[in-house]
Amino acid sequence: MGYNVKIKKNARKDLSKLKSINLTSKFDELIKVIKENPFQTPPPYEKLTGLPYCSRCLNINHRLVYSVEEESKTSTILSVWSHYERGL
Repeated sequence: MGYNVKIKKNARKDLSKLKSINLTSKFDELIKVIKENPFQTPPPYEKLTGLPYCSRCLNINHRLVYSVEEESKTSTILSVWSHYERGL
């Protein structure tokens, strides 16, 4: 059984930015992986130090950051834009 994926409001707002730099297909690929198994590799993911979040690369500047709730089998997308421009 796969995982449900929710997208937070601030991450939803950033989706149009991804479209403007042609990263929507990469985002869609990563969402498919996360729906199947949020801890699957490849593509690689990393756990964020000191936070209960995981991160996957969209490109060199932008990351898809998400949390995973094992009990409810839900992954929540928190951010899809630059981790350099704002903190979580």
